[in-house]
Amino acid sequence: MDITLTSLETEHSALLKAKIASQIAFKGGWLPFSRYMEMALYEPGMGYYSAGAHKLGAGGDFTTAPELSPLFGAAICSTLLPVLEALKEKGFSAQILEFGAGTGKLATSILTRLNDLGFSLDRYDIIEISPDLAQRQQERIAGVVKQFNHQTKCNWLTQLPENFKGVILANEVIDAIPCDAIIYQNGFWYWYGVAFENNKLVWKVGAPVEQQLLPETLLGGNFSEAYVTELHTPANAWMQQVTKHLDIGLFLTLDYGFPESEYYHPQRLEGTLMAHHRHHAIQDPFYLPGLCDLTTHVQWSQIARSALAENADDVFLTNQAAYLLDAGIGDIALEIGDPSDPETFLPISNSLQKLLSEAEMGELFKAFAFSKKFESLFPGHTLEDLPGLRGRNRL
Repeated sequence: MDITLTSLETEHSALLKAKIASQIAFKGGWLPFSRYMEMALYEPGMGYYSAGAHKLGAGGDFTTAPELSPLFGAAICSTLLPVLEALKEKGFSAQILEFGAGTGKLATSILTRLNDLGFSLDRYDIIEISPDLAQRQQERIAGVVKQFNHQTKCNWLTQLPENFKGVILANEVIDAIPCDAIIYQNGFWYWYGVAFENNKLVWKVGAPVEQQLLPETLLGGNFSEAYVTELHTPANAWMQQVTKHLDIGLFLTLDYGFPESEYYHPQRLEGTLMAHHRHHAIQDPFYLPGLCDLTTHVQWSQIARSALAENADDVFLTNQAAYLLDAGIGDIALEIGDPSDPETFLPISNSLQKLLSEAEMGELFKAFAFSKKFESLFPGHTLEDLPGLRGRNRL
């Protein structure tokens, strides 16, 4: 793998590596992987998401669905619009809150589609921890909203409001929440953390994992020696907080991951942790800290249980292809493009193929949703009556 770094990039990563090494020494020579991942991604002024670097799109480190096509956000509107209309009918503000809005392309796709459908959204708020991405979002969204005949208020928040009534979105957010690594040795599970040896960040086995923290699948499964996987306590806690703060409405997220039985499959020997740098997938999570994105696949079964623990009405999981097709992405594509004109329709067709193909994003990526007080908005109906969520529930 040939990755050429500038002197500033080399220095930046070396400084963060030194700070992580100092933290390891302070903690007695061993650091939980979740703390390492937190520093690598979010250390103020140094972490991947807080240091100001070009991350998304063709020139960045990875590409997300909203970057591929505005059809993605337009299809999501099919799910959101009935909820937003019902909120207005009940006298509430029609509002969307998005976590981690990337470059703002999902927001602008949604805002544009709702405007084209003649719906006046009251608020579109964003919680973004990356200062440079927040600036890009503000510039992009301001340029779109000023073209509307109505005014949608857009604000950047630092925390989730209490008793939120509306729609909460999170596209590829949960995968970047720090996780812990564990390893199976001699019939027991141990924390798999980080040490600093010979000027290198390395894996090191820690104390046994407390039994009550292990999913049932890991307690009773047949795993080979040195099997490595992840626990997602911070992501599950985040999901519980989101559910607790949503009073009435809908939560929708799309991300890559598996239900529990697939996630902890005996043949998934090395877990799902991955680093990304300039469209290279890198298995070593200690490679260029601060310059690489670190992600882990979402364990959807536990995410669902976390939502239900905070009184979600219902939970739903399907793959991205099934979700987008049920949300009408094919019809929307025909609205904006003419199949008889290859020059204009070929890019649309190519983006659809990437979003829907099982070999691309269609199967690995999942759509997960839950509702709160849905009956008060739609008497006699359930979450699974919404466009996009009318197929087979994989939970």
